Amino acid sequence: PGNYRTQLWDKQSESFLPSTPGLGMHVEVKDPDSKVVLSRQYGSEGRFTFTSHTPGEHQICLHSNSTRMALFAGGKLRVHLDIQVGEHTNNYPEIAAKDKLTELQLRARQLLDQVEQIQKEQNYQRVRRGL
Repeated sequence: PGNYRTQLWDKQSESFLPSTPGLGMHVEVKDPDSKVVLSRQYGSEGRFTFTSHTPGEHQICLHSNSTRMALFAGGKLRVHLDIQVGEHTNNYPEIAAKDKLTELQLRARQLLDQVEQIQKEQNYQRVRRGL
């Protein structure tokens, strides 16, 4: 998952201020093979998630579709981006509530996620070493 929020430059105060909700942001994520795994429109702040099955470097591109606001702000837009990676990003209590899982089913889901994460990390290491 990734969280972001934007700020626009305010000429009067000469500082960055929180963006208005009307600002549109487009988020696009590409995997190492340049395949688009996420392409979606959001607001001035948002949360996005994506799952990739390809190990390696991913590209995350955020751009504003609101040229009027960017011009109004003197063309200055600041983006605060927080990205979380790996198995620890899953909110298991939320998953259990949403999917109505028993404690045993939830534990099985956690273990399967851990195995999948280990496999991804091993694949990533193989790619890095060129094996």
